[in-house]
Amino acid sequence: MNWRRLWAIVIKELRQIRRDRVTLAMIAGIPIMQLALFGYAINLNLRHLPAAIADEALTSGSRQVVMDMLATGVIEPVADARSPQELMTMLRRGEISVGVAIPQDFERRLASGEEAVQILVDGSDTVVQSAAGQLAQMPLTYTPGDPRASSVPLPTRPISVVSFYNPQRVSAINIVPGLIGIILTMTMVMFTAVAIVRERERGNMELLIATPLSSAELMIGKVLPYGIIGLVQTSLILLLGMLLFSVPIRGSVFDVYWAAILLILANLSMGLLISTRAQSQFQAMQMTFFVFLPSVLLSGFMFPFDGMPRPAQWIAEILPLTHFLRLIRGVMLRGAGLFELWHELLALVGFIALMMTLAILRFRKSLD
Repeated sequence: MNWRRLWAIVIKELRQIRRDRVTLAMIAGIPIMQLALFGYAINLNLRHLPAAIADEALTSGSRQVVMDMLATGVIEPVADARSPQELMTMLRRGEISVGVAIPQDFERRLASGEEAVQILVDGSDTVVQSAAGQLAQMPLTYTPGDPRASSVPLPTRPISVVSFYNPQRVSAINIVPGLIGIILTMTMVMFTAVAIVRERERGNMELLIATPLSSAELMIGKVLPYGIIGLVQTSLILLLGMLLFSVPIRGSVFDVYWAAILLILANLSMGLLISTRAQSQFQAMQMTFFVFLPSVLLSGFMFPFDGMPRPAQWIAEILPLTHFLRLIRGVMLRGAGLFELWHELLALVGFIALMMTLAILRFRKSLD
């Protein structure tokens, strides 16, 4: 072995890495990103779950119970409700994760040893179920107005927790709908980012430029086949999820596919934007990793969204996977209609429009 020749190769590779800005960013960016995400953004100790309270008793005792629950920091009221039926509607729409129902005969139930407070939980997220269960263990600081009632022993658990949509806490029911988004994000972004770069590397781009195709026609035509592949993947996951894990589809199947189409378009447009920046297929895959890692960790698929600090939640709101998970779990597990979750629809449509516009504009500039 000639050490001089070996050293020349090492110097050559180091200089090549120095010129490759994407690789340099990966060297420092990946450790920093993982440290920040796992150190600051990931938190399994849920607090401030969005909640609504339906206090039909409106007594000093019921208000004291509500204050005790809020003092735990587990729930945070974000909406008002007048009845348990309104709480159920909010749960189905994904507006809240926890609903607290206090009946009109709260005082009598508490004094007679019956369950006096009911907590309604969105069980489509098993971590939320566990966090809401802490409220059931909370001791009630209740002083009855009638002195004679003080001799009546209070029940050990006057608060009951009712979990909807996944009361058995089956992990597959929560994971399988999210896997649709994870797989579509990983494959659609990477396939599309590599597709345009591959044409450039093989010298085919010059031939395509010479045709009457516009930039929009060329880019959209390149990604449409991958959209069909995304729908095939969605169908495969749904079929296997129902056959192997008995994952329900409580909403409309058409709504499930419309949600998948929106995520596919969002990921394809993001892949196109990456392809306009990447100079090689390897760079395209590197840049895809920068998108995929935050999407998995911050979207609410692996770790609870409500446990993240506010800055991490703001970043997560930019990611299309975050909104897709709310859509797909709302439709498949809670039976919500697609237009009941119109906020998430609007976010995905806006993301698609922005990414596609930027990709087409940048692609045209790169050909000038």
